[in-house]
Amino acid sequence: MALSQSDLLRLMESLRTADGIELIRTLAQRILQELIEAEATARIGAEPGERTEARTTWRNGHRDKTLTTQAGDLELAIPKVRAGSFFPSLLERRRRIDQALYAVIMEAYVLGVSTRSVDDLVKALGADTGISKSEVSRICADLDEQLTAFRTRPLDHTRFPYIYLDATYCKARVNHQIVSRAVVVATGITEDGGREVLGLMVGDSETEVFWAEFLRSLRERGLTGVRLVIGDHHSGLVKAIRKVMLGAAYQRCRVHFLRNAFAIIPKDAAEMVAATIRTIFAQPAEAAVRAQLDTVADMLGKQFPKVSQMLLEAKDDLTAFAAFPERHWKKIQSTNPLERINREIKRRTDVVQVFPNDDALLRLVTAVLFEMHDEWIAFPRRYLPEGSMDRLYPAERTHDELPPIS
Repeated sequence: MALSQSDLLRLMESLRTADGIELIRTLAQRILQELIEAEATARIGAEPGERTEARTTWRNGHRDKTLTTQAGDLELAIPKVRAGSFFPSLLERRRRIDQALYAVIMEAYVLGVSTRSVDDLVKALGADTGISKSEVSRICADLDEQLTAFRTRPLDHTRFPYIYLDATYCKARVNHQIVSRAVVVATGITEDGGREVLGLMVGDSETEVFWAEFLRSLRERGLTGVRLVIGDHHSGLVKAIRKVMLGAAYQRCRVHFLRNAFAIIPKDAAEMVAATIRTIFAQPAEAAVRAQLDTVADMLGKQFPKVSQMLLEAKDDLTAFAAFPERHWKKIQSTNPLERINREIKRRTDVVQVFPNDDALLRLVTAVLFEMHDEWIAFPRRYLPEGSMDRLYPAERTHDELPPIS
């Protein structure tokens, strides 16, 4: 939009008398305002008062908007339209996570299931005057399109030798009751050592059927080349891995194993038992790792027979990592990478406390994971060293992928 003669004169006068930060503030305010008007013109399909066949609606005044910047507060005018709504993309500062959180809070508020803390958040978000169900539906629909595309994207662009599986729990309303919902997440290490979020699913429990459905969905999207699956020793998960992920070994998370051991020993013995068990994972070679487990089981047998029995029964799963390159060992012995992700999920979901439905929960968690995935892709840092990945797929075995889904 071109400036009128009077506008130009006022702008020149303000720039002439302004100094330092004020000059920057004035320029920034004017530039942003012109960009906002230009975007509104593109959205409407016509300049103010212009008659065109491309026009889709009409301007209906402006509403004030204060934008806080390092140069000071900028007083902007946002064009209003008679049909639909308009908000300049330049001022859309929320990332997908924040958009999803906003949508979930609004949805909870509209459905009347929000807690007092959510009500306070609604007011903090500037929606204390209320929001319509149609507006909530529009926000959710815009988000769901891109989040669903991320959640269902193909995974056949590379192989994933290592995948991590874990679950966290959140509260949601199902059939008018507040219940605990399992949120299962899978991340993977690519064959060149990078990281990606593979998928997630929300359900009522971590049963074998639920985990098997989740793993099959990953396979159907093109997941191949899996050599090791790292996870907790939940019976449903382990059975599903052995059933669906044929050709892949299973590594029982060492951190979860220690927690299980702590549950059956006195608290004052925990540090000693943990230090003794950790020596298993500090050995320099595969044979030494397995031999040390037998040694530790024997050492602990007299005082803690149940822990000794646990070690021997878990030997194959607890030492599966040792069959892989030694440079990978520290990263594939536990689900610690997913633990950090789960903490971020809980940090975000705790704001909502109780989700109005599974879709709202799935929306916010997907947005959290989408942002993490984007950061991993946009600022790639090898999770595992490049030269060590070649050993996972020897030339003579490059065809040795997971068998087709039956």
